[in-house]
Amino acid sequence: MPACLHPAGLRRLVLLLAACLLPAPLLALELHGEAVQGGLLFGVSSPGSKVLLDGAEVMVSADGRFVVGFDRDETGERTLRVRGPDGSEESRTLAVAPREYAIERVDGLPPSTVTPDPAALERIREEAALVSAARARRDARTDYAAGFNWPAAGRISGVYGSQRILNGEPRRPHFGLDIAAPTGSPVYAPADGIVTLVHPDMYFSGGTIVLDHGQGLSSSFLHLSRTLVEAGTSVRKGDLIGEIGATGRASGPHLDWRMNWLDRRVDPQLLVKGEPPSYEN
Repeated sequence: MPACLHPAGLRRLVLLLAACLLPAPLLALELHGEAVQGGLLFGVSSPGSKVLLDGAEVMVSADGRFVVGFDRDETGERTLRVRGPDGSEESRTLAVAPREYAIERVDGLPPSTVTPDPAALERIREEAALVSAARARRDARTDYAAGFNWPAAGRISGVYGSQRILNGEPRRPHFGLDIAAPTGSPVYAPADGIVTLVHPDMYFSGGTIVLDHGQGLSSSFLHLSRTLVEAGTSVRKGDLIGEIGATGRASGPHLDWRMNWLDRRVDPQLLVKGEPPSYEN
């Protein structure tokens, strides 16, 4: 060994040469969930990665977490491209699987129950703007990362994607999951989030709460008899946020739980297991 080369310096030289000879680390990419109509995919990549869905950038947290969703009628293939901080890149082709939805025909209804009058239409437009603004929050929080619980106990009385044809006129599909239970039954936050809207009585949805879970993923809770949180506050999974009711356009007391990823309406039932807890229990 030359006298000028100290053993510690030799170790550093060996480690440096070994690092140069090793291949570049592979980009880490994990996806959980379903590429299905109404579904969500939760991804984890290397911190500092950039994620693109069909060329559009997807928000990524500092630790590499992101989420993408698929609308009710979305079809075909989507390209997910992830670029690591070291320049490595990985692409996944996501084939959106189709689903079958329940279609119900109801005839003989009075026209006023099918088409609201002009005053009601103006109110509906104003309230829709409030909901859109509440869902517009975008930040890199990952409150969704710990998963979702059922927000209420009861019986499933309506499912995502179903559609009614009233007096021969197709109506908008039902984008929520209905859980029937007596008025006053508790509604809990299914995951952590920030409350972005509280309204006591909207035309269609009655007592309404919108809860943002981060990265454009939000939950809405409709037909509430009472709202027990305030806009701008943070809640944790399991916190009491309201009570079930039959406010707005509802035929009986139930919770209508809806979810959005950006402008895509997704199915909350895909995020929870089995059936909701029995109300009696």
